[in-house]
Amino acid sequence: MSPDLGHFRENYDRSELRRADLADDPVTQFGIWFDRWMEEPHYDAAACVIATASADGSPSARYVLCRQFDADGFVVYTNLESRKASDLRENPRAALVFGWLDQQRQVRIEGPASLLSAEESDAYWVTRPRGSQIGAWASGQSDVIADRSVLDRRAAEVTERFGADEEDGPIPRPDDWGGIRIGVDAAEFWQGRPDRLHDRFRYARDADDPSRWQIDRLAP
Repeated sequence: MSPDLGHFRENYDRSELRRADLADDPVTQFGIWFDRWMEEPHYDAAACVIATASADGSPSARYVLCRQFDADGFVVYTNLESRKASDLRENPRAALVFGWLDQQRQVRIEGPASLLSAEESDAYWVTRPRGSQIGAWASGQSDVIADRSVLDRRAAEVTERFGADEEDGPIPRPDDWGGIRIGVDAAEFWQGRPDRLHDRFRYARDADDPSRWQIDRLAP
């Protein structure tokens, strides 16, 4: 029998969100909330869920790390043969969810997905720790493998090939690894409130002028 989860209840009473509080565009508003989130240390503070769908509409979601956001959108990096990348080639739209639960907040982003240029991916690649670079070469993300020893063996082979230390020279970026940018067509900011009467505001691009944003309050 499934355990009863109904007793897990929180009182959402930490803050409120008013129309007057909101910036004119969603990326600026995201930055305001992200700065507030970063005022306290958090494990994997840049973590978010990215949801994709295949050509036949089968959905899939997983946690990733957002490594950049600006007016052009939100950037994640991945193996370009992974399931998420395969989905986005077939159906180039995605949704992101940032769950800042300690502050009783979440942010939802929806928009088109596109590959970063090789130059942009290279620029981020060189900032990664060497161990992460070796891991990217060693793992055919989403491939079926027999057991953990397969990964360990591949990592050892990559380490022998490129060297374990910075003095051994730079490790090149694999051709099947790069960045994906999720543009912003719509964004929602959710603030928990008592009695489940939460504050929700949605930004959507103006149909007549996509450079402008329409902001609407949504019922919880």
